[in-house]
Amino acid sequence: MATQERPYRLVVLGASGFTGQFVAQEVAREQVVREQNPRLPWAVAGRSREKLQRVLDRAALKLGRPTLPSEVGIIICDITNPASLDEMAKQAAVVLNCVGPYRFHGEPVIKACIENGTSCIDICGEPQFLELMYWKYHEKAAEKGVYIIGSSGFDSIPADLGVIYTKNKMNGTLTAVESFLTIHSGPEGLCIHDGTWKSAVYGFGDQSNLKKLRNESNLKPVPIVGPKLKRRWPISYCRELNSYSIPFLGADVSVVRRTQRYLHENLEQSPVQYAAYVTVGGITSVIKLMFAGLFFLFFVKCGIGRQLLIKFPWLFSFGYFSKQGPTQKQMDAASFTMTFFGQGYSQGFGPEKNKPNMRICTQVKGPEAGYVATPIAMVQAAMTLLNDTSDLPNTGGVFTPGAAFCRTKLIDRLNQRGIEFSVISSSEV
Repeated sequence: MATQERPYRLVVLGASGFTGQFVAQEVAREQVVREQNPRLPWAVAGRSREKLQRVLDRAALKLGRPTLPSEVGIIICDITNPASLDEMAKQAAVVLNCVGPYRFHGEPVIKACIENGTSCIDICGEPQFLELMYWKYHEKAAEKGVYIIGSSGFDSIPADLGVIYTKNKMNGTLTAVESFLTIHSGPEGLCIHDGTWKSAVYGFGDQSNLKKLRNESNLKPVPIVGPKLKRRWPISYCRELNSYSIPFLGADVSVVRRTQRYLHENLEQSPVQYAAYVTVGGITSVIKLMFAGLFFLFFVKCGIGRQLLIKFPWLFSFGYFSKQGPTQKQMDAASFTMTFFGQGYSQGFGPEKNKPNMRICTQVKGPEAGYVATPIAMVQAAMTLLNDTSDLPNTGGVFTPGAAFCRTKLIDRLNQRGIEFSVISSSEV
């Protein structure tokens, strides 16, 4: 990456948005951690100078750093104005794009970054956008030597790097993994900003185009090692976690599968099968969730239904999503645990007619997922991109986090910042 001559190492685009403000705070926190190290010049970017200034003022107050606003650059640019995006991209080594839904706003940023030799990281959880950007821009990004890395937030760094971590910790060949996400809330409950809700509404409303994209890509199947991983029922009971679970409908499965394809085709690694679930507690939660899911699927199929879902997120999500987002108290009390159950073969024991004889259980634990863990993951991905250049893929391109960072120190960086990877158990059966 030709970055030395640029005024800013990082630019947070969309810093005045709900998630963007927390990403900006996290970059400021990273700057404090790095005070003994080389300076980290950075900027915030968006449409309104006043709003960006307010974000910096709030960050200064929260971190007790009154000089912060004078240390950070402000770049005025607009997603609908390509010239302003070019100007922004020219000033940055890495752009942290926080402007969603990405299906509407993401492509112009990627285009500007590639054309101006700038790497870009986003926190997208929209499989259709992520996969489409790969097909449209991978070769162009490779030619320019820039790294475009999607889903570098809660979707999907814990899942993608969690599978890689599990694989690295198993003394043998890992063949299949099931992950179970558990969200913990405090006394005031959970809340998610409606930006995530909008992305889900548009994504589910456009499922047919995602299927079409995958059919047209005509990819050769990745080989299955060992027995095929069976899908669980839409509602199943996980004995180990003493909880009911449902399939996780975010981007994790799409991202992990793309990573496993990359590792198999480019690094000749044995591919891992993957399925993702989210725990939902007891039977009362299951019933509530079934009703919410049926409402959602009924309304998301038509235009008027989607408009209603977007206009009244609080009503249709039973209070889980709102236009205001979570309060600071809700965020402080929340956390997540992602548990990975893996199976495979010990060294010297192959899949030919043998049942898997190894089991491993690992976990990724962290603070509140959407607005604490996501900024940490995104900023540490950016720092890895800036500092672990020799461990990145040899050429640029459009990558998943696992494909880009599998040989870097990103897991170590996350462990130091409160997103902790650990082995719970590992045994030969």
